[in-house]
Amino acid sequence: MTSLAWWLSLTLFAASMTGSPGPNNVMLTASGALYGYRRTLPHIFGIMAGGFVLFLSVALGLGALFERYPLIQQSLKVVGAVYLLYLAWKIASAPPPNLAARDGARPLTAWQAAAFQFVNPKVWVMGIALVAGFLPHEGLLILNALVLALVMESVAFFCISFWAAFGMAIGRLLKTPRAWRIFNGAMGLATAACVGFIVT
Repeated sequence: MTSLAWWLSLTLFAASMTGSPGPNNVMLTASGALYGYRRTLPHIFGIMAGGFVLFLSVALGLGALFERYPLIQQSLKVVGAVYLLYLAWKIASAPPPNLAARDGARPLTAWQAAAFQFVNPKVWVMGIALVAGFLPHEGLLILNALVLALVMESVAFFCISFWAAFGMAIGRLLKTPRAWRIFNGAMGLATAACVGFIVT
């Protein structure tokens, strides 16, 4: 477990999985643009907390439920797809920042973001691949599971923060309500398109 090649491979895996486009990163881009990086931090920490618990659970044996009971996986797909379409609509219909503040709009909370990880099939796939490819056979299972989950979320922080900061940079370029409507509509469509990852 102290092999340099193992650590490097695990880090690259974490970066490619958490940094690639998907429901979380699309929503973080939209949130960063509309609310800024600081107000998006609870969303970021919620993703990390939910992912940590999920990865730890998969490493400790929860992932085996998918193999034994396929209905659980199908149910998660349905719930995830419906919730993602709801979030896509919320993003697409969000007003420009000045109107959003007046209407009391706010970014996803940490609890909402954490809960979403459990109906996000991409995160489940990441967890199963993580355990299958990197969980050491020697040593304490709980310690190995903690190490994997901690590495994943440590790398994830920088990767998903990039998407929120990227959104914030885009938000500074949007000067008119029409530009905001176009951007929010595009982000809503991109979020809805992520349903394709779920149903396949």
